[in-house]
Amino acid sequence: MDPQRSVVPLFGGGSGGGNNTIRAAIMVVVMVVFSGYLFLWVMIPTNPYRLNWLPEIREQTTSTYFGTIQGATYLVFAFPILFIAVLGCVYVHLGKKSGDNHTKGENGNKYNHRLAIWKRPMIIKGLGLVTRIEIALFIMFIALLIWSFATYMRINFPTITPNSAANKGQLVWEVKLDRTSDWLALVGNIAFVFLFFPVTRGSSVLPLFGLTSEGSVKYHTWLGHIVMTLFTAHSFGYVIYWASVRKLHKLIEWKKTGLSTIAGELSLVAGLVLWATTFPRIRRKMFEVFFYTHHMYIPFVVFFILHVGISYTTMMLPGFFLFVIDRYLRFLQSRSNVRLLSARVLPCQAVELNFSKTTGLSYGPTSIIFLNVPTISKMQWHPFTVSSSSSLESDKLSVIIKGEGKWSNKLYQLLSSSIDRLDVSTEGPYGPASTDFLRHELLVMVSGGSGVTPFISIIRELIYTSENLKCKTPEILLITSFKNSNDLTMLDLILPLCGAPSEFPNLDLKIEAYITREKAAPPKEQENTKIRTVWLKPNPSDAPISPILGPNSYLWLGAIISSSFIIYLIFIGILTRYTIYPIDRNTNKIYATSSRALLHMLFLCIGIFIAATSAFSMNKSRNAREIKTTQIQHMEGATPQASPNSSFYNADRELESLPQQSISQLINLHYGERPDLKRVLFERKESSVGVLVCGPKKMRHEVANICSSGLAANLHFESISFGW
Repeated sequence: MDPQRSVVPLFGGGSGGGNNTIRAAIMVVVMVVFSGYLFLWVMIPTNPYRLNWLPEIREQTTSTYFGTIQGATYLVFAFPILFIAVLGCVYVHLGKKSGDNHTKGENGNKYNHRLAIWKRPMIIKGLGLVTRIEIALFIMFIALLIWSFATYMRINFPTITPNSAANKGQLVWEVKLDRTSDWLALVGNIAFVFLFFPVTRGSSVLPLFGLTSEGSVKYHTWLGHIVMTLFTAHSFGYVIYWASVRKLHKLIEWKKTGLSTIAGELSLVAGLVLWATTFPRIRRKMFEVFFYTHHMYIPFVVFFILHVGISYTTMMLPGFFLFVIDRYLRFLQSRSNVRLLSARVLPCQAVELNFSKTTGLSYGPTSIIFLNVPTISKMQWHPFTVSSSSSLESDKLSVIIKGEGKWSNKLYQLLSSSIDRLDVSTEGPYGPASTDFLRHELLVMVSGGSGVTPFISIIRELIYTSENLKCKTPEILLITSFKNSNDLTMLDLILPLCGAPSEFPNLDLKIEAYITREKAAPPKEQENTKIRTVWLKPNPSDAPISPILGPNSYLWLGAIISSSFIIYLIFIGILTRYTIYPIDRNTNKIYATSSRALLHMLFLCIGIFIAATSAFSMNKSRNAREIKTTQIQHMEGATPQASPNSSFYNADRELESLPQQSISQLINLHYGERPDLKRVLFERKESSVGVLVCGPKKMRHEVANICSSGLAANLHFESISFGW
């Protein structure tokens, strides 16, 4: 389950005067560099760029180390984005150090009120639930693509005359088709440049713009459709052109230098297989097919590079590069099993998994974590909302999983049987560094079924804010819908294991629960509300979940990005100077293009391997020492966390002994009906009402329409949905 959010303000906030000043300065630099980078893409199709700027830059950067083209491309296209990524690491690190709490108050972000109109939701066919600012940015991006294609046509079509076409032995329409097919690919490459940024989970670029990877998946989807549409049109255009000019032999051509047609065809086939399974109906009904075919991105990218050559691909290098770093770090994290302490088995086909974690691991509400259970599937990774609060529960991380598919049902069956251990690997957690809930007077949380799980993490975070930080928290109205009364047991997981509602008098929480498929409460003898706790025995080698690069993970990430790219440049410089240049002499017509591309890919991976492995190993050793020290400190008079004598165990038993009496005091039950959301929301008179919704598509759209109607200016909408 993946929470997917609407866009939040472009500028993040934080506390701490000095850090805020530095972060503001970083943001100014980032915006200047990024604006220049976007302006460059606007100018690429024009004559000033092609005839003046590019030749001048190439002349100034030509060397025996990077050739005639590569140096200019590194400087103009790769360096700006990697520079932004490194600055982003510092920006996020300072933001995390500015304050301990993950919820910000009204002063934490003044831009929310100014952008309230732009953040109002809209439902657009084909795009789904989006905000006005997303629509504006989408329109501007489409305008860039149209501008680029139109500029290519405006500049080049007048030069295609009957005489110039006859000199090639072709008709005018054939020459125009040739050039148009080429321009379609060039325009598609603009979308390709940004394709991998939204799915880089540990990204340092997305937080600069107030985004998270899980909330940006829809951008990846949009870009993917654009890329594949334009690349497919490009390919079929050339097939028609070659058939017309009787050059179909080019379909099986792999030149030593220049473009390789066969590589392009293989890339297209891989992309089409991947693309075919991404449409919602196929993805939802056959998720495993979607999951496995999505790995076709590897041959898609590799053969794309072999098709166009590394010199041109360098324009798209930053997105590939940052994604590969993130993917390798996730691979390193997932190699070891984590310590699963217990599972709470609910009668509604749901389980709560409780993992041990290091106190240095901090995450925000609504974060997600990816789980792999080899007993069920060695290949499949599934995202789930983290239901615990790292502030309130410093040594435990919990997720709630509802049995709604083959994988989750198998997990429920496993934990319902007699098992004493379960191997689990994780990636993450990922999520927003901070949230902005405290600015509201009231939070209305609308959920359907398992959609209640993200709100559990928010409630627990607000409990910490209220009790430990003594901050004023908004009132909370939780409106949740379930099919059956057994599902009500999910609400018993709202409270952490450490206490009951009576211990949190400062939190004003009300729950309106609707049971849609039952007309009345079931007889007492038919009720099944017992929650069973399964205590597991972790292996000594199982480690608590910890930040993959330690508490200063973003500084380490910045070091990895910088050092791995420098290592790559050193290897490429040596290769070009002492191997390629003596053969090619900077002509780009002798040394094989595919060999050059393969060597670049190899050295890029070597640079990432050296830098990321070194950083990971150092932090892993440090984590091991800290865990060992903690265990020694707690050895006297302590028992293992998963033992029946532990405080963790006793807290759980204490909560179970309450027979849901304290939670039930907060719940107002409604049988055989659905919530009248329009009435509930319009009746709220508070000056600022934060509206969060997580559940079925119909529910999200209903709430979005209410908030965007303009009839209540105090409603501020934010959607959380399952989008992975």
